[in-house]
Amino acid sequence: MSTTTQPQGPEAPWPVTAHLDDILATVRPLEPIELQLLDAQGCVLVEDVTVPLSLPPFANSSMDGYAVRAADLAGAGEDAPVTLKVVGDAAAGPSPGLPVAEGEAVRIMTGAPLPEGADTVVPVEWTDGGLGAGPVDRMTPHSTAPEGASGTVRVFRSAEPGAHVRAAGSDVREGDLALAAGTVLGPPQLGLLAALGRDTVRVRPRPRVVVLATGSELVQPGESLAPGQIHDSNSFALTAAARDAGAIAFRVGAIGDDAETLRATIEDQLIRADLVVTSGGVSVGAYDVVKEALTGWTGLPEASAEGEGEDAGTGEDAPAAQNRPAAESAPAGEGARAETPRGVAFRKLAMQPGKPQGFGTIGRDATPVLALPGNPVSAYVSFELFVRPAIRALAGFTDLHRPTVRAVVDAPKALTSPAGRRQYLRARHADGRVAPVGGASSHLVGALARADALLVVPEERTSVEPGEEVEVVLLG
Repeated sequence: MSTTTQPQGPEAPWPVTAHLDDILATVRPLEPIELQLLDAQGCVLVEDVTVPLSLPPFANSSMDGYAVRAADLAGAGEDAPVTLKVVGDAAAGPSPGLPVAEGEAVRIMTGAPLPEGADTVVPVEWTDGGLGAGPVDRMTPHSTAPEGASGTVRVFRSAEPGAHVRAAGSDVREGDLALAAGTVLGPPQLGLLAALGRDTVRVRPRPRVVVLATGSELVQPGESLAPGQIHDSNSFALTAAARDAGAIAFRVGAIGDDAETLRATIEDQLIRADLVVTSGGVSVGAYDVVKEALTGWTGLPEASAEGEGEDAGTGEDAPAAQNRPAAESAPAGEGARAETPRGVAFRKLAMQPGKPQGFGTIGRDATPVLALPGNPVSAYVSFELFVRPAIRALAGFTDLHRPTVRAVVDAPKALTSPAGRRQYLRARHADGRVAPVGGASSHLVGALARADALLVVPEERTSVEPGEEVEVVLLG
């Protein structure tokens, strides 16, 4: 249950933290699945992985050179090289396992098993490469000079036992913990799993996020604009943001201002959605289609909704159920999401931009829905504050939020902010300083594209002076 102070009346604005707490109390990590390694990139591991076989499984050479006995190199120098008999080659992969006796050497390649009897490797650069002259800088290819695997080699430097040898188990040992549950699987972790012989791994899957923009004025980029039309930018920005947060994101074409069409589209999309994000239509206008379509709607078939009664958010008690924070009735623990009462609540938040917001769950699986404002800056800021943490919670991450720092305001004059609302200004951050970019208007996508941070002005402040220290949310 949310511990943040809730609004004191039906018209009182919700604090930003209360809205976020309600979302995170409702969203639950997705059930684990077994995935092929490359499909698990970016996912959170749900089990400890122990080492089944030491790495490396055998002692091998870390250099191209000659496997020898260190005792045979005593006194070797530029003016007094030691001559050894070359008894064969050892290349990476299956090898004949030639032993090395006193006074002998095996020409060895990087990664090849260390021959029995040898205890050190001298790099080829310390030898004459079997050519009978001074030190060389490389071996001759076996295909053109197979005689390099025989004859003699002169060594111009001594070496200690174990030099240029990777001992068995020097990386990880059998029975060691390789990766702990909760590890995020990036390229190095996937490489380790492959080295251990794992071809699948149990993880929480990447959440599937469906993004819909609404508005009859929206036109697909690439199409010509008629008077009163604009290109749909929100669905592209939010889909990209969802992918950046770790989701598999599906962008749906812009939906016009028709409630039935919007509901039908959402119903069609629920089969591939762990989370639905809409933009636009959540304020107080006559054409705010998201609010019209989702108010009092559970996404359940009528018979099912009737059977669930008040818990489904239907009937005369529906508005009260929808305005109640989902955190108050959502049972704790993984897999509890399906028991959450369905319905979407629309709220006014004490923030700028992004005052109007909607949140709830719909459908048989109680799929979370976050309804964001339509102005591009409002939509993106709302995504960063509310949708990104929800995505990462679904994915099983523990670090849900963008990093924050303290920085000094770099501005020519005081920054103003509305009383009682937390303001998020687009800004650029560098070297402990933060400078606003563009104005406070929520349609300024050019300024948003230049920003790499959000400058936060608290609710209790109506202005911030240049040189003051403020909280900064880092976006990059």
